[in-house]
Amino acid sequence: MTVELKGKVAAITGGARGIGKAIAEAFVAEGMSVAIGDLDLELAQATAKELGDRAVAFELDVTVPASMEAFVRSTEQAFGPLDVMVNNAGIMVVGDFLKEDDRATDLQIDVNVRGVLLGAKAAGRVMADRGQGHIVNIASAAGKVAIARLVTYAGTKHAVVGITDSLRAELRPHGIQVSAIMPNVVNTRLGAGLGSSMIPSVEPEDVAAAVVRVVRGRRNEAMVPWILEPIRMLTAGLPSVARDFLTRALGGHDVMANTDDAVRDAYQAEALEGQQARR
Repeated sequence: MTVELKGKVAAITGGARGIGKAIAEAFVAEGMSVAIGDLDLELAQATAKELGDRAVAFELDVTVPASMEAFVRSTEQAFGPLDVMVNNAGIMVVGDFLKEDDRATDLQIDVNVRGVLLGAKAAGRVMADRGQGHIVNIASAAGKVAIARLVTYAGTKHAVVGITDSLRAELRPHGIQVSAIMPNVVNTRLGAGLGSSMIPSVEPEDVAAAVVRVVRGRRNEAMVPWILEPIRMLTAGLPSVARDFLTRALGGHDVMANTDDAVRDAYQAEALEGQQARR
């Protein structure tokens, strides 16, 4: 089954920059109308202006139910019934878990997990009333493997994968498809300053292209780059010791061990302060 995207309406959380902006650009190129939700309203408005008349911007705090509900409501007021909800907003803090600031732990859980749940709930309610829709959750390859120095973030992305699978089972009778996108390290602010592994990093446009393919084909999930999928399938049945060995062999732990601390500290301070200032 292939879905015609032209004329559809989408809402994207964290859509002002990075992956979210790339998804918005890809959707507009397909003839869709897009609502961009972001904490940084000024940047969201600038992004919407770049995209033209089929894009609008709204201030959004994904951790606040009323803000998420207003975002969905405003999207429908601007363009009509919501067809696609992309839960993209996220925060990643890298470092030793035992030294992680409690604020960093709480905010990652709030944005990466609570934000997905609230987005799925707000969008799912209006979609269920019409018997159709598609919810796309931006997870991570870290939601399928164990990676040192990324405990909280990886845990939140494992949660997103599980939430997606459970939501799909629950919402399918309502005509709603639920999908997960699981990229490797993406060249955005969130992924800045990380080390490298044998699996190449990807661009935001690569993730956006995967989102378009998943929505058009109503697929359950996609990994980016594609080489991650056969690796995942190969390792799925292995015992944990073997999976850990393979992760190390592919340099999975090196990505977080060999970080540029100055770059990471700058991103993490900005991300944490930006969220905290709005609480």
